[in-house]
Amino acid sequence: MIAASFLNLDLWIRAKYERKEFIYTEKQEPYSAGYREGFLWKRGRDNGQFLSRKFVLTEREGALKYFNKNDAKEPKAIMKIEHLNATFQPAKIGNPNGLQITYLKDNSTRNIFVYHEDSKEIVDWFNAIRAARFHYLQVAFPGASDVDLVPKLTRNYLKEGYMEKTGPKQTEGFKKRWFTMDDRRLMYFKDPLDAFARGEVFIGSKENSYTVLEGLPTSTQGNHWPHGITIVTPDRKFLFACETENDQQEWMAAFQKVISRPMLPQEYAGKTGFPAPAPR
Repeated sequence: MIAASFLNLDLWIRAKYERKEFIYTEKQEPYSAGYREGFLWKRGRDNGQFLSRKFVLTEREGALKYFNKNDAKEPKAIMKIEHLNATFQPAKIGNPNGLQITYLKDNSTRNIFVYHEDSKEIVDWFNAIRAARFHYLQVAFPGASDVDLVPKLTRNYLKEGYMEKTGPKQTEGFKKRWFTMDDRRLMYFKDPLDAFARGEVFIGSKENSYTVLEGLPTSTQGNHWPHGITIVTPDRKFLFACETENDQQEWMAAFQKVISRPMLPQEYAGKTGFPAPAPR
């Protein structure tokens, strides 16, 4: 139940069929024990180098932590399980066992990119994060069924890739950026492996006057890729351009999927995820 489908299908196939990890036994899997400690190769935020770092996942403290030095007493970062997400990113990271971990830091999404030489080890870390999330959600939402909780453990991105964008005045030149569609949050980066997004665009629903249109306004200035997309929001229009028609159609489908879905109450406050717990 905890091990759902993985973005990296090859890792999942080997885990299931070669190592028989998901066959039910009475023995508790190590990734569901509530605590995990080990070393992962982590990409440096500023220098881009992958260095070995100690990671500790503890359900008791409700956090995933990593340390810059093996003997460090204080962690470099504390990632709350409540806001934790993990998704396999082998192509993006350039390693078959690459994992992207995200969490909220000062109300902004922070990306951490890690890998391990052993595919089983990185799958176990992924499952440990999912198990910790599952136990957190069970406590936070005691009335919810497992069927409701499992889809909220981790999530893959609806769409990622390059587009060009212009600024709010729509007179600035178009710039190539890497975009990530994480549910209703459209984030853009200068580089796919940036730690923080350069900006975020909230994508609401059609009931709240959000619309996606093919093409750009005729008044659009500057050189740009030929296949435009206009996102209409209550406040302004966002203009994007894709290099190919296929990219344009895929992005429009991702936008339309989100816009056609009614917003949940907590999304009006710019939040996503599972509904807030009922007062107790």
